[in-house]
Amino acid sequence: MSETTTFQAQATRFLQALLDWQSRLPALSWQSLQPEAEQGHVALFCVDMINGFCHQGALASPRVQSIIPAVVNTFEQAYAIGVRSFVLPQDCHSEDAPEFAAFPPHCQRGSREAETIPELLALPFAHLYTIFPKNSLSAFYNTGLTAWLSDHPELNTIIVVGDCTDLCVHQLALPLKLQANALNRPLRVIVPENAVQTYDMPVETAQAAGILPHDGDVMHLLFLYHMQLNGVEVVKEIV
Repeated sequence: MSETTTFQAQATRFLQALLDWQSRLPALSWQSLQPEAEQGHVALFCVDMINGFCHQGALASPRVQSIIPAVVNTFEQAYAIGVRSFVLPQDCHSEDAPEFAAFPPHCQRGSREAETIPELLALPFAHLYTIFPKNSLSAFYNTGLTAWLSDHPELNTIIVVGDCTDLCVHQLALPLKLQANALNRPLRVIVPENAVQTYDMPVETAQAAGILPHDGDVMHLLFLYHMQLNGVEVVKEIV
């Protein structure tokens, strides 16, 4: 058996194990979070639910658009149990953003693409949103988020929703958990699978366009699992 064949067989078994893990993800109840939420200990972080990834522009994705109802419901249910900290890190790129070497120009400062989706702006508590514009995949660089977290030591639970699972969600959830670990600070970082998603770029389409392929199903699954491996609490949904 060749090394390639062995690798493919092992990879197939591993992917099946990941699918089994995904199928067993537990649901979490809002009721279980309510006591902490009422004391101000719970925050909802929503990354990149903006027009440029949902409704228009080069990087708008139907897969990301499909989670809008789940994200809106998460906001509504979080507010209903007493959450009042809503943090929205969002792409807001300069015209010469180095990131445009890897991705087409998107969500530039002052454009409609960089605005919060109207479905979230329509919520009656939208005035509570704290928006952190970001010029990279990470919400932790040159945004003020680290200072905001230092000013909110009362938080012990953070729910993360948005896009993309393997990019900005991963780059948000993991540093939240790792920073807390480094400070010996107990912090639950919860990612509900139904309220995060990533884009898809089939191999054939990518080859024709001369860009890197990106299997949305595989990347979504792998990075959910990677977050779980590193202490993030991945759940099926919060009900």
